[in-house]
Amino acid sequence: MQNLPKRYIVYGILTAVLLCAPFFLNRYWVDVLNNVGLYAILGLSLNLIVGHTGLFNLGHAAFYAVGAYTAAILNTMYHIPILWLLPVCGITAGLFAGLVARPIIHLRGDYLCIVTIGVGEIVRIALINNVFDITGGANGIFGISRPELFGMKIRKPDEFFYLIWFFVAATIFLFHRLEQSRFGRALNYLREDEVAAEGSGINTAHYKLATFMLGAAWAGMAGNIYAAKMTIISPESFNFWESVVMFTLIILGGSGSIPGVLLGAFLLIGLPELFRGFANARMMIFGAAMVAMMIFRTQGILPPLPRKFPIDKIPESEGTP
Repeated sequence: MQNLPKRYIVYGILTAVLLCAPFFLNRYWVDVLNNVGLYAILGLSLNLIVGHTGLFNLGHAAFYAVGAYTAAILNTMYHIPILWLLPVCGITAGLFAGLVARPIIHLRGDYLCIVTIGVGEIVRIALINNVFDITGGANGIFGISRPELFGMKIRKPDEFFYLIWFFVAATIFLFHRLEQSRFGRALNYLREDEVAAEGSGINTAHYKLATFMLGAAWAGMAGNIYAAKMTIISPESFNFWESVVMFTLIILGGSGSIPGVLLGAFLLIGLPELFRGFANARMMIFGAAMVAMMIFRTQGILPPLPRKFPIDKIPESEGTP
């Protein structure tokens, strides 16, 4: 135990507390934690684009919607089990992101941000207008079946709790491994200095597009879980405000930091529920707290720590002469 890094001990304790939460909380608070988990998945998927690559994306709700509507349409029309559609929703959202991002991936900063806002609104309006006669228009799609796992139909909030947070844990593990990979290092180089990264032989357009598609695919799978949980979806569930919330929780927790995104999800989604009794004053207090944080903690509450490599693992060619 003494040889384990402190962060692993903290993660273990937090995981144990989280796993026991449904036994001590009522259904309302368990459902709040379910929403926190969903936004944690969405935040982590957007963090891959914003935090690791430095691309401003304020239209992430569009890919969330593509995944949710893919699951809803295939489930209600062809009665395919909702969880079987999880990879299908991811692939569909990823391909849609690739189609949309390919012409605009060369844009930077505010220009890319404005275009992604437009993409999000185009998708929402297309869903409202029922362009393909399968989205249900403004009323959305009803009658989505509950997910089944090992023959058990998942209905209750505490049952969804373990499904959602298992997906959160898998996302954290996979994205952490991605950070440590060659692909993750290339993304960091690209975020810090795109010109220098391109001069070092990194195909910046390729990495940008791949990251955009991967983040969108993960948002699409989150949309599948959301559709299974709600059993009804409508275009207003994927408006511009949803993209703003995802973007804000990344900035609040710490751009590029997995623990920061998780903390941002808890603070932005879970904390306001504690102050629901204060009615409108709770949003004023929360807004003031965010302004103060942006002034005194510009990197976020839990910014990513600089990487440290043991001296004995540095290649000889990189050592001191």
